[in-house]
Amino acid sequence: MTKNCVVFLFVGIVFGLNSCTSKVAYYKLPSFAENGAVNAVIEIPAGTNTKYEYNNTSKEFIIDQEAGVDRIIDFLPYPANYGFIPSTISDKKTGGDGDALDILVLSESVDTGTVTKVLPIAVLKLIDKGEQDFKIIAVPYENQHRVVKASTLSELKKNYPKVVEIIELWFLNYNKKDKAVVEGWGDEAEALAEIKDAAKK
Repeated sequence: MTKNCVVFLFVGIVFGLNSCTSKVAYYKLPSFAENGAVNAVIEIPAGTNTKYEYNNTSKEFIIDQEAGVDRIIDFLPYPANYGFIPSTISDKKTGGDGDALDILVLSESVDTGTVTKVLPIAVLKLIDKGEQDFKIIAVPYENQHRVVKASTLSELKKNYPKVVEIIELWFLNYNKKDKAVVEGWGDEAEALAEIKDAAKK
């Protein structure tokens, strides 16, 4: 049985589905898991250049397209696992982009469609096309799965200062068509507040 199938089975048991072929409404999964952990749905595995996105209509992960052409990142691959926090929205009324809150999980590569429990440790305050495009930075919730030994922004900056620099530079340079701007960084408390606020929408 594949890893993705195991994930589908787990989600199916929790939400009343009964087959690996069932299409999961990932957007409707809870934002928070037990013990205060946050759920992250992975769209793009670390080390991948292909830009996958979850399509809420078809309930499938598909390759994003521009002008009918698959989007392949013309830059270094994603430095960490990228996805979204379910049951959240970055509200356009407050400057957001109207999508689910983005999340970057610092860990070994995991498959597209994986739902994983994480600990938010920071928020990258990115402005893209005049809209807030904040990125929650997280690590796996369980210590044994962490490759970055940090549970706060201060620990990340102290122990891995170049990781912060790499993340910032990557988001500023991976899309040559957009001129993104970094407003700054927020700590773990700001990240959690951002998630709670987005989950209320």
